[in-house]
This record gives sequence, C-alpha cells and structure tokens, in this order.
Amino acid sequence: MSSFASEHSSEPALAIEGLSYAYGPVRALADVSVTLARGQFCALLGPNGAGKSTLFALLTRLFVSRAGRIAVMGHDLGAEPRAALAQMGVVFQQSTLDLDLSVMHNIRYFGALHGLSRRQATERGEAALAAIGLADLAGRKARALSGGQRRRVEIARALIHRPALLLLDEPTVGLDAPSRRAITDHVHALCREQGITALWATHLVDEIEPQDQALILHQGRVRAQGIVADLCAGQSLAERFAALTHTDEAAA
Repeated sequence: MSSFASEHSSEPALAIEGLSYAYGPVRALADVSVTLARGQFCALLGPNGAGKSTLFALLTRLFVSRAGRIAVMGHDLGAEPRAALAQMGVVFQQSTLDLDLSVMHNIRYFGALHGLSRRQATERGEAALAAIGLADLAGRKARALSGGQRRRVEIARALIHRPALLLLDEPTVGLDAPSRRAITDHVHALCREQGITALWATHLVDEIEPQDQALILHQGRVRAQGIVADLCAGQSLAERFAALTHTDEAAA
C-alpha cells in the first residue's frame, strides 16, 4: 500500500447506510446503501434528477440528512465531520481553480487549508504534477492551461492532503476525447496503484471499464450495484442502464 494508506485501512473507504433526503415533499434519495472498499473505482450513473448531485452534497456535508449514516474510513460524517472530511478529496463539476494564481500557488493554498506547511505542499505538489506530466507548468497561471490540464491540476490538488476517498462530479464535462481518456486513465491508475477509492459521477459510459464498480441511481433509489461485467450479463452498459432507468440518456 502506498503513502495514501491509513491507520484505518481495514475499514471500507466509504460506507453509506439507509441514506434518505427530501426537498420538502420531493424525495431525492430513498434508503441508499453503498459500501466501497479501498482501491475501488466506482462509477455513479443516473439520469438527470436521479439523486447524484444530492448524494455528493451529502457526502461533502453541504447538506445534512437525519436519515441514514455516512462513514469515511470508519469516521462517522455526522459525529466526526472533521475527521471524515479530512479523508476526502473532491473535484467538483465546475472548476474551482483561481485562474489568476499559478498552478503551484493554487496547490499551496489548498495545502495550507489542510494544515500543510509551504514546504510540504510544494514537495507534494511537485511530485503530483510530475506524475501527471505537468511539472513544467507549475509556474504558469491556471488561466493559461487547457481544460484538460486544469482538470488534472484539480485532481492533483484534491490529493495533496493524501485522502483515502476521491469524489469526482462529472470531471470530464466539456473536454475532448483524448483529454477525457487521459483523466480517466489517471484516476484508474490512482485506484490500482495507490489504493485510493474513487466515486466518479458521470453519464458517459465509455469512461467506465468492465472491472469497475457501478452504482446506478434512478428516482433516488439504487437500481443496481456491482462489477460492470457482472451487471451487464451480455448487454452493453448503455443498454443495461437504459433498461434500468427507462431512458435512452445513457446512449447520448
């Protein structure tokens, strides 16, 4: 196990039990239960309105639910929010880089928020940028980067405090095919080689590999969960998704 290993490595990276949430009379999630082990890449699939955004908001504590439990590396998000959130890295759908700062300044600033010294943040940032082939861009302003480069920097930044769980909300939206492939390959490698667990929300089935876990949400409920190859049973993932959600959106 890499340096991302935790003293709680025997615990699942993410455990969700009986999670429900409603916006007034509108039910967004209903009795959702999920367990992800260390090193798993799990694709979160669902049509618009399925509850994916609500689930991410609950995981990052933007919303709080009284129904159900979330634990990250054994830390209950409700009882130990700081400890649970410290084990989490997040890449939001909309870019959160400060475009007027350099790549390294973005990383150092984020490291400081997690209690890292300037030296620690710089050393880890340099290593992370080298791993994604962007070491020569450390001094460049984020504004000058391509969309794919910005996304890779955001992933590197999200890992600077060495979390066990990486949440990615539609991280390849608006990127070209080569950039999407480079980012999905990178995150799969993080799971495989460093034992990081990734929960990857997407509507693009070509980003998902047969050995990945998949969690399919529809109308706030889990419709299927398991290894992609086992879930499909002779169908393509797009066909299986459409059958479970009664929509052609997966093929879009």
